[in-house]
Amino acid sequence: MKEIRMENGYNYLFSRYADVVASVDVGEVVALYTEDCFSGLVKEETDLPSKLNRIGTNPQTGPIYVNGAKPGDTLAVTIHSIEFTRDYGVSQISAEFGAMQSNSLTALLHPPFENQVFKYTIEGNKIYHPKYPHLTYDTNPFMGTIATAPKLEAVLTSVPFNQGGNLDVSEVKPGNIIYLPVAVEGAYFYTGDCHARQGDGELCGTAVEISSKITLSFDIITNMNTKWPRIESPTHYITVGSARPLEDAARIAWKELICWMEEKGWDRIHAYQALTQVGQMSLGNIVNPNYSMVAKIEKKYMDYFLN
Repeated sequence: MKEIRMENGYNYLFSRYADVVASVDVGEVVALYTEDCFSGLVKEETDLPSKLNRIGTNPQTGPIYVNGAKPGDTLAVTIHSIEFTRDYGVSQISAEFGAMQSNSLTALLHPPFENQVFKYTIEGNKIYHPKYPHLTYDTNPFMGTIATAPKLEAVLTSVPFNQGGNLDVSEVKPGNIIYLPVAVEGAYFYTGDCHARQGDGELCGTAVEISSKITLSFDIITNMNTKWPRIESPTHYITVGSARPLEDAARIAWKELICWMEEKGWDRIHAYQALTQVGQMSLGNIVNPNYSMVAKIEKKYMDYFLN
């Protein structure tokens, strides 16, 4: 199995202009090593976020060139497994960031929270804080960032956008297929920012952040009209929309799901009606430069015309 490591440093932009770090074939299973959103700098609870201003957030493994991928295609990424590469995860409460915190886009008058780092121990499928036993959780790993490169611009790795990015959506996990639009030859695939655990919204701005080894494979689909990230789980079809305000992110996700249903034989009005009755929605993040909303429908409803 091919292993892909970032020997010459990580990338902090989703961009077609970065040097390709590896090429892969359709169907090839590869292992990618990723660093956490703090670039591995936060190791102890005394390491405050101010250290990160010199480097950036969400270092990416990539770009990876997928042989045969062309603009207009859809890149299908199957996540087979996520393995943690260390025995601790870190989270932070920041004076400059978070859904309940004043920042440059959310002007509030309250005193800022003080910077605080939480270092969690990870043992098996358990996450716990050694000082605070009530901060104990089960692991639920997923990739916070996953994207293909835009056609022209370069996008910061803190930003979710129509080709993926910093979605912070827990459905980007083992056992699921992630569908991403392809805008450049080779797709230029990126991923990183593994989370050992995160609740809906990523409320304080960081999950339990962890470095990882992810195993995945790629396919190219030429007859899927993918405009925004799509996800297929064993039980659901899922779409993601990212924007501000939050309701626009929700509308994008619903529209993409209706379009997907149309591709599977649904009339648009009937899809609209069905999602009104059985559609589901959850919050990916409410902290990033764009917010992310997740729309989903159970396969037993959407696959009606395939039976």
